[in-house]
Order: sequence, then C-alpha cells, then structure tokens
Amino acid sequence: MSAKSARDTSERKKAERIIAENRKAFHDYHLLETFEAGVALVGTEVKAIREGRVNLRDSFAKVEGGEVYVHNVHIGAYSSRGYADHEPLRPRKLLLHRQEIRKLIGKTTEKGMTLVPVRMFFKSGRVKIAVSLAKGKKDYDRRETIKRREIDRETRAAVKERGR
Repeated sequence: MSAKSARDTSERKKAERIIAENRKAFHDYHLLETFEAGVALVGTEVKAIREGRVNLRDSFAKVEGGEVYVHNVHIGAYSSRGYADHEPLRPRKLLLHRQEIRKLIGKTTEKGMTLVPVRMFFKSGRVKIAVSLAKGKKDYDRRETIKRREIDRETRAAVKERGR
C-alpha cells in the first residue's frame, strides 16, 4: 500500500462523522448485513441534523412500492428556522441501488427479517444512514449477550489488577 492510498483512507475516515447511533438495535437484533444509503431530506432537516437533533431509537425501514423508506426517525426542528419547518417523524426515502433494493425485498420477505437503521453519519458532506438486515433476538439470546459482556468485563479487570 502506498503512502498516498494510506492517506486517502485516513481522510475518508475523517470525512465520516457519526451523527446518531441506534444502540438498542445492537441489543435487540442479530445484525446480518449492512447497507449504506443516502437519505432524501429537505433543507431544514439537514440543518437540524448538523445541530445533532436526531434520534434513531424505535426506527425501522420498509420496502414500499419498490422503494425503501425509513420510519420513526425523529429529526427535531432547526433552531434558527423562520417560516419553513418540517414534520419531525415523516417517512424519508432511502437512496439505494436497484440491485440492493431487490436483494432487500427478497430477504425481508423471509420470516423474522427486518430492516433496522443502525447509525446516521456524514460522508463527504452528505447525510447517510447505515441500514442493517436484522433478525430479532430471543430473550435468552439477550441474557446470554449480557452475561458474556459481564464475563469479558470481569476478566479484563482481573488481568488489569494482576498487572499492577
């Protein structure tokens, strides 16, 4: 890898600034595959997103009429708005390639599969949403995940303590 390509990848990482994350999705679902999609927004929504007025909790995506829409993404009102305003919970169209939409249609028709927005971020000045194909976790899966996390935390603490 040349120095220039290494610099390009680091610049791309800097250009990707996370706006909001849906931590609940990681807890409630097994995330299988993630797609990056643009979002069709109005001007005041973009300005409100730049202020960080976004909440992805309880949001989901649906394929409707050959297009993908994200629902329940709350984008608050822009602080310096004048007469122009937007509806905070309106369904917003996701901009995906046709092949990706076809793939999502095929996968979401399977029992138990859903589309969940995982995070919203800026990439090269544009708002993007990472949408994951997900399967719901059962209660015992959630308990097992929590148990595994606690065991990892305890072992890290024991190793750290032993190193002192």
